[in-house]
Amino acid sequence: MSLSARMSAAVIAGAMVTASLAAPAVAQPAPAPARAAAASDVTSEQEAQRVDSVPTPDLAWFNCYEKAQCATARLPLDYDDPYGPTVEIAVVRVKARKPESRIGSLFVNPGGPGGSGTEMAAAARLFLSDSVLDRFDVVGFDPRGIGASAQLKCFSSTRSQSITLARMNVFFPYGATEEGRFVQSARTIGQGCSTTGADLAGAMSTAEAARDMDVLRRAVGDPKLTYLGFSYGTALGQYYANMFPDRIRAVAVDGVINPVSWVGSSATAGILQDDRLRSADGAYRALGKLFERCDHAGVKRCPLAAGSPSARFAAVARKLRTKPLVLGRDETGGTIKLTYATFIGLTLGALYTPSAGEAVTALTAEAESLQATSATRARQALLRRVVDLRAAARDFAYDNSLEAFAGVLCTDGLHPADAASWPALTAAADRRAPYFGRAWGWGSSQCASDTWTVRDEDAYVGPFNRRTIAPVLVVGSYWDPATNYREAVSSAKLLPNSRLLTSDNWGHTAYGTGTCVTRAIDSYLLRVTLPAAGTICRSPMQPFTSGKAGGFSVQTAPDADAKQLPPVTGPLPGI
Repeated sequence: MSLSARMSAAVIAGAMVTASLAAPAVAQPAPAPARAAAASDVTSEQEAQRVDSVPTPDLAWFNCYEKAQCATARLPLDYDDPYGPTVEIAVVRVKARKPESRIGSLFVNPGGPGGSGTEMAAAARLFLSDSVLDRFDVVGFDPRGIGASAQLKCFSSTRSQSITLARMNVFFPYGATEEGRFVQSARTIGQGCSTTGADLAGAMSTAEAARDMDVLRRAVGDPKLTYLGFSYGTALGQYYANMFPDRIRAVAVDGVINPVSWVGSSATAGILQDDRLRSADGAYRALGKLFERCDHAGVKRCPLAAGSPSARFAAVARKLRTKPLVLGRDETGGTIKLTYATFIGLTLGALYTPSAGEAVTALTAEAESLQATSATRARQALLRRVVDLRAAARDFAYDNSLEAFAGVLCTDGLHPADAASWPALTAAADRRAPYFGRAWGWGSSQCASDTWTVRDEDAYVGPFNRRTIAPVLVVGSYWDPATNYREAVSSAKLLPNSRLLTSDNWGHTAYGTGTCVTRAIDSYLLRVTLPAAGTICRSPMQPFTSGKAGGFSVQTAPDADAKQLPPVTGPLPGI
C-alpha cells in the first residue's frame, strides 16, 4: 500500500490529541467579527439543480458504537441522473450532550483520502472539546467507495488483489528492481479501477462527496453546513465552500491542501502531484528544524546532539541504502529487515506526532547503535517498530484501502502519463526534498493517465476563489510533514472571505495540540467568530524542552524560535 494511504490513519491520531494536555496559551487578541453575508457568491444553477432534485433521504437511525447512531442513505451515483443508479452511503451521528442548547450538526472528515468519517464521528468524545460535544450532533459519513459505504473494488478476487499488492508492500520502492515491480503493480491497479471498478471509480471525485454532504446536511435538518475537516478533509471542505458558497454556516479546515495544487492544471499536469503540494518539502523542513533544535538543546535533552544530529541521521540513512539491518525472522522463517525506505517511513510517521523530536532521535539512535554493534536492546526496539508496520497476509475479506485512496486521488487530479516515469520523477523530487521526495512522490503512481483512464465527467476543477456567505477558517502548522504550511497560506489567499490561523505545533494538524489553537477553532465553530488577523498560536508541546506531560515535551514559556520565523515568501505551487 502507498505511504499516503498508510498515513491516513495518522490523521485521526494527530487530530485526537486531547486539549487537556495543553499548557496555557499565549494571550490572544479579541476575536474579530465575521464578515457580513451580503457580498457572497451563490450556488450555481447547475449544482443547485443536481442536489436539490434529490429527495431528502429518510435516515433510519439505529444505535451503534455504544453511544452513537448509524444510518445509511442511497444517493445518486450520477447527480445528473437523480433517479438512476444509486450508491449506499454510511452515516454515523453522536448526538449533542446538551440538546436544549444544540446548535445543529457538525460534519467531520479525517482525511486520507480513504479515511472513515463514520469512525471519526463515533470517536468524537476522544478528540473534540466538551463545549463542541455539548452543542453539536457530530456527524460523519464514509465517502462513496470508502469504509462502510459502498466499496470500490478494482480486482475480481482477493487473490488477484493480493498478488498485485505484494509487489507494493514497501513504504516506497528503492532501486531498479523494487521500482520495476512497483510500476507493474501501479499499472495493474490503474487498469483494474478503470475497468472492473470503473462505475464507482468514475464517480468518486471530491465533488461527488461534496454533493453527498449537501444532501446529508439537508437530511439531518441543517439549513447550512458546519464542518471540521483535517488533511485531505480540508480539500473536501474547500470544494463544498466553493460549490455551495451560500450554504455554509462555518467551515474549518486544519492541515490544509490547496485544491488548485490537488487538481493541477494544463501547465502542471505532467509533474507529480506532490511537486504541486510539496508535502515532501514540508517534511524535510520539519526534519531540519528538529535537528537544529536538538543541536541547540544539547546532549542532556537530545542525546543525538553529541556531534551533528543531521550528519548522524544522514550516515544512518546512507548505510541503510546499501546494507539493510537484519532484525530477526518472522513466523514463516522470513528475514525481517530495517531497510532505507522503512527507516524513512518510520521517520515520517514520527514527524506526524507532537512528540516528533523524541521519536525521530530515538529511532535514529537505535539504528545507529545497531549499525555499530550488535546491541540487543536496539535490535529489539527496531524489531518492534518494523513488525508493527508489516502488512498482515490478506485472507478472504477484501480490503480496499489502497483502491479507496486511489479512487479519489486519481479521479480528482491530473498526473503524468506513464507510470514508468515515476522512478526519475521521484528521484528528482528527492534531490529537492531529501529523504521524503520519493516517500511522497510514489503515492500517486497508480494514477498515471495512460493506465488510470476512468474520469468523472462531473468533477469540479474550480474556481476555488468564491466568496462564501460565512467566513472560512484555514488552519496551518509550521512543521506539518504532510500538508505544507505554504498550502494553508495559499488557500487562505484564494478564498476572499477566509482567515488564516497559524500554529507552531509539531505533527500533522493542529487541533488539540494547545489551548490557543483549540479554543480558536472551537470559538469559530460555536459562534462563527474569527481569531484576529495574523494570530500565531504557540503550542506547549515542543521538542527537547525541560518539562514533560502526558508523554509529550512541554515548555513553560512561549516558543522564542517560532516568534522569529520569517513569513512564507516566493512563488506558491499551483497558484
